[in-house]
Amino acid sequence: MTYIHDTIVRLQKTSPAQAEFYQAVEEVLDSLQPILETNEKYQKHAIIERMVEPERQIMFRVPWVDDQGNVQVNKGYRIEFNSALGPYKGGLRFHPSVNAGIIKFLGFEQIFKNALTGLPIGGGKGGANFDPKGKSDGEIMRFCQSFINELYRHIGPTTDVPAGDIGVGAREIGYMFGQYKRLTGNYDGVFTGKSLLWGGSLVRKEATGYGCVYFAQYMLEAKGDTLAGKRCLVSGAGNVAIYTIEKLYQLGAVPVTCSDSSGTVYHETGINLDTLKELKEVRKVRLNEYVAAHPEAKFIPAADYPADGNAVWRIPAQLAFPCATQNELSEADAKALVANGVIGVSEGANMPSTQDAVEVFLDAKISYGPGKAANAGGVATSQLEMAQNASMQRWSFEEVDEKLKVIMKNIFLNASETAAEFGEPHNLVLGANIAGFRKVADAMIEQGVV
Repeated sequence: MTYIHDTIVRLQKTSPAQAEFYQAVEEVLDSLQPILETNEKYQKHAIIERMVEPERQIMFRVPWVDDQGNVQVNKGYRIEFNSALGPYKGGLRFHPSVNAGIIKFLGFEQIFKNALTGLPIGGGKGGANFDPKGKSDGEIMRFCQSFINELYRHIGPTTDVPAGDIGVGAREIGYMFGQYKRLTGNYDGVFTGKSLLWGGSLVRKEATGYGCVYFAQYMLEAKGDTLAGKRCLVSGAGNVAIYTIEKLYQLGAVPVTCSDSSGTVYHETGINLDTLKELKEVRKVRLNEYVAAHPEAKFIPAADYPADGNAVWRIPAQLAFPCATQNELSEADAKALVANGVIGVSEGANMPSTQDAVEVFLDAKISYGPGKAANAGGVATSQLEMAQNASMQRWSFEEVDEKLKVIMKNIFLNASETAAEFGEPHNLVLGANIAGFRKVADAMIEQGVV
């Protein structure tokens, strides 16, 4: 479609060297062809041209002093992409790989993910090329305070509400909230993912992983199947992976893998959740130490991975949960999963499968939950945290978890019904993209040319 091609070419000229962003835009636009071809209003109002350009891009330096007294400088970002449905909402990522293209891809995905929740939140994302690994608490505090010295000007409980992401947990949110409060004098719900001591929500830590599993459950139920007894592959060993594994056990499945940058653990009888939490949440060490506690498990070093993919996806299983990072699952990995009998993939990370891998899943007609639908539980629960802050209430774990289940079921139904409407009932990529797009695009039209 010339319209889509021209959009990508224009972005390559106006936003150079942002490969992940082009990938995210092209994946969405390919899915939107059926609705763009039958609804001239979207072209008349230049919705695509407006939607692929952020409403605001903020880039700034973050100077801070390390424990040796040396001044360090990082680069900070906040991309406020679209506010048609509500205040900008999306996480902050602290990782050396962060650049403008990564933040724009994440922010663009966030528009549709947030729309699918049915909650009044727009799309945004932010972060810095700062690596928290190996840093002292004092260094992380000083970095977070410097980061907020600029960002505080652009955020607020009804304008832009950041959350955590890779490298940003409750500790970092705490340091940033404290500095925001100091600068503004306001004690308000400007961040989500806060500590339970001062406005956080129960289930927020677990939400992305839990929601990813709920989405898989609903995909299987639609085919008359269940999670019970299924062997599952999980990548990652951070927050999302840990609570994906926890919920899989609760629903009767057997997660047999986890991974980090050092390699993959394969535990045939099932990952020991207590050991994993001890290593990653308490001691914060590499996964190669897992086998010291469980010598019957196998550790596959990253250096031994196949050249065309990741070892975690080459292990026979029935379900896969990519929960690490973008583009971690290659076309070769996808073919290996299908050949090994995987019947479903539910994405806990943002865009973890390459476009070629997605095509393999769609061609095989397995149950495939794209990240913008399957991992929306985190941002949905962030909005539930905002609602609790605004009403000065605290809901129980059971109340929030039940609301999360309902939201994830509605996301699945919305995506699957939209896919069926356009003649591809198995294609939840198409269904999720069109369902999210329609909500945002129609709101943009109703609000005028802004």
